[in-house]
Amino acid sequence: MSLVGKSLENFTANAFRNGEFVTVNTEVDFAGKWNVVVFYPADFTFVCPTELEDLQDQLATLNSLGVEVYSCSTDTHFTHAAWHQHSEAIGKVQYTMLADPSQRISRIFDVLDEESGLAQRGSFIIDPDGIVQSVEVTAEGIGRDASQLVDKIKMAQYVRNNPGEVCPAKWKEGDATLKPSLDLVGKI
Repeated sequence: MSLVGKSLENFTANAFRNGEFVTVNTEVDFAGKWNVVVFYPADFTFVCPTELEDLQDQLATLNSLGVEVYSCSTDTHFTHAAWHQHSEAIGKVQYTMLADPSQRISRIFDVLDEESGLAQRGSFIIDPDGIVQSVEVTAEGIGRDASQLVDKIKMAQYVRNNPGEVCPAKWKEGDATLKPSLDLVGKI
């Protein structure tokens, strides 16, 4: 069952951010903001650091859009800290790295691979009301491009701020949008 259009279940988690251990509570930290949660299978692996480094490369753009960024795996916050200290790519990461050793968060987002006990690659956009606006889940070997996440957030924000309008495929900021109506049926 898709989470799109549903309220995010609240959770509290230990996390690592900018050299410190922090606690994240969705009722406090997600409220009234756009949030992105990016799940990945495990620290100290292969595709994962390339994705998290790419996400860091997009962090300034995401923050300029008012978006808070979180990554999440079933590793502990201690493992996140160790990876941050020993990987050049992960050492660049400034966003919050959620720890999910209990697998509760992965279950809330329905990305837990029960057989391996690891999270699948999932990207979620959550609006300021705590409603999931976008879900993308890929197979373990398929890395994601964070610039596509930026495009999806811009679309979600546009649609939220412009009721009655929708963004067509390949829409970029400033492009024309559509106003669904009987006049458009069969003409696109």
